[in-house]
Amino acid sequence: MPSYTVTVATGSQWFAGTDDYIYLSLVGSAGCSEKHLLDKPFYNDFERGAVDSYDVTVDEELGDIQLVKIEKRKYWLHDDWYLKYITLKTPCGDYIEFPCYRWITGEGEIVLRDGRAKLACDDQIHILKQHRRKELETRQKQYRWMEWNPGFPLSIDAKYHKDLPRDIQFDSEKGVDFVLNYSKAMENLFINRFMHMFQSSWSDFADFEKIFVKISNTISERVMKHWQEDLMFGYQFLNGCNPVMIQRCTKLPEKFPVTTEMVECSLERNLTLEQEIEQGNIFIVDFELLDGIDANKTDPCTLQFLAAPICLLYKNLANKIVPIAIQLNQVPGDENPIFLPSDAKYDWLLAKIWVRSSDFHVHQTITHLLRTHLVSEVFGIAMYRQLPAVHPIFKLLVAHVRFTIAINTKAREQLICEYGLFDKANATGGGGHVQMVQRAMQDLTYTSLCFPEAIKARGMDSTEDIPYYFYRDDGLLVWEAINTFTAEVVGIYYKSDQVVAEDQELQDFVKDVYVYGMRGKKTSGFPKSIKTREKLSEYLTVVIFTASAQHAAVNFGQYDWCSWIPNAPPTMRAPPPTTKGVVTIEQIVDTLPDRGRSCWHLGAVWALSQFQDNELFLGMYPEEHFIEKPVKEAMARFRKNLAAIVSVIAERNKNKKLPYYYLSPDRIPNSVAI
Repeated sequence: MPSYTVTVATGSQWFAGTDDYIYLSLVGSAGCSEKHLLDKPFYNDFERGAVDSYDVTVDEELGDIQLVKIEKRKYWLHDDWYLKYITLKTPCGDYIEFPCYRWITGEGEIVLRDGRAKLACDDQIHILKQHRRKELETRQKQYRWMEWNPGFPLSIDAKYHKDLPRDIQFDSEKGVDFVLNYSKAMENLFINRFMHMFQSSWSDFADFEKIFVKISNTISERVMKHWQEDLMFGYQFLNGCNPVMIQRCTKLPEKFPVTTEMVECSLERNLTLEQEIEQGNIFIVDFELLDGIDANKTDPCTLQFLAAPICLLYKNLANKIVPIAIQLNQVPGDENPIFLPSDAKYDWLLAKIWVRSSDFHVHQTITHLLRTHLVSEVFGIAMYRQLPAVHPIFKLLVAHVRFTIAINTKAREQLICEYGLFDKANATGGGGHVQMVQRAMQDLTYTSLCFPEAIKARGMDSTEDIPYYFYRDDGLLVWEAINTFTAEVVGIYYKSDQVVAEDQELQDFVKDVYVYGMRGKKTSGFPKSIKTREKLSEYLTVVIFTASAQHAAVNFGQYDWCSWIPNAPPTMRAPPPTTKGVVTIEQIVDTLPDRGRSCWHLGAVWALSQFQDNELFLGMYPEEHFIEKPVKEAMARFRKNLAAIVSVIAERNKNKKLPYYYLSPDRIPNSVAI
């Protein structure tokens, strides 16, 4: 009688093993086997991390094996099991791989296809077509869209992390408990003695060191020493944790009436301001998005304030970017003066602090939350709803949405919800952050997620004119490497543009993103369908780059740039100044966050800057969803390209006082998971 050797691999994460009964059936072209109990006498089967082999004898020839069915039945208590893969050795000596990488819960069953990636048009056999359809029907019931707030991209329909499908939950929920992590961070930073001291001001700038110097690294220390300098202020718009705001100024907006006379002592080329603009030496950052946003009112004992500044910057003769004029609100007038480097020291310093605080708000809520977390969740939900596990695009993207839906659900549960942690220390808490996302959705376009296009749109693409923009330089290298890789994968499975256009599952995925993620807004520029291989490669590059590189660039520098509180105040406790010549150091310290809010802020930026345990970095695909040699070779080339980029960045950073490493591929996690 024909005999098969079945090898079963159990996951190595916590609680992956099971004591339940595991049954296997084989479905072949010529018939189906009986249900076989996989069990060895006097042996503990399916332990965490184990690879177990079993001989399965069948009554008759089964033909080509098409499906493997696994059933789990209760032994004592319900015991979830994480199955990595099954390998089948046929009576002829052939090996067939069946990737799984999923949890089997309760009295569950799972039906697996072999690991070869297949488009729907490749499936001619009825049983395989049926399997494909059933999988998507089941997933669409599990992964439902929900509106968390009006105007937001839609998110997963789950109130709590525990309500999510088991396959996308964190391995250990404790690892991503924000309350626990922030409290632990404050303990690690030795600042928990200050955490309840709300309304208590620091005495001076040096006093902030009480919560700072316990943990330090080169960049944060340098920020602490040089934060008041114009060079450090300007540098952060290029290479800080929000390097996406600065743009070349081609015409001064009417609402910002800066004149040559005001700034001539800052200009170094003996030109008028208009001439400097024409030569491309003037840059602008406009925080118009914050205009009219409600400040946090959740604490009746502390008034909190927001501004909507406009900042003019200048490229000096050393090719460094420095600020030359700041207006703290959008409408010019006597009570909204334009602050200048030639003003009194503390007038100018407070104006810069207001800009840094505004930059922090836009960074956290728009650059970070909306444009990486929420966008990646949209791609993830659409993928699970519309692409079966056998689809090559599912196999390509699944590593890049790992834990994203889980982290966002946890954030909605604890962080950005009403009375959440975000309300504790941020001036945009209490609903302001929701208004900001609703507003920013108008500017969330497909081209703004295409890295080269986004850089070009801001006039920041010339390496000759703007030589120290490392975010741009490194980002373009990583974008190109990802694009080359996705183009190779697309080329393997789509032999022509026609195959792309006729792949209905792919079109449904793209449509789901447009209709639910972007709320069907034509102005978003998100495609409703994709017709060519080139466009598909670009789209996949957007998905992977957003989840990996873009998130890394704006997330992991938060402790570096925001831990010195005066450089990134999460709230301001007095309104912006309306006249010049009255600001004192005492006034600045009383405007900055109190001791309690400073501690919560520091705990947050420390916790958010940590990599996950067992982090998977760009190019790492330990789950072998793909089994074909051409794709594995493409992955190897991808890793080689990324390694070359790591070397280029390491060489550039040698001897730099301020190294830029957030886009070094060995520091870019595969997905948004923190």
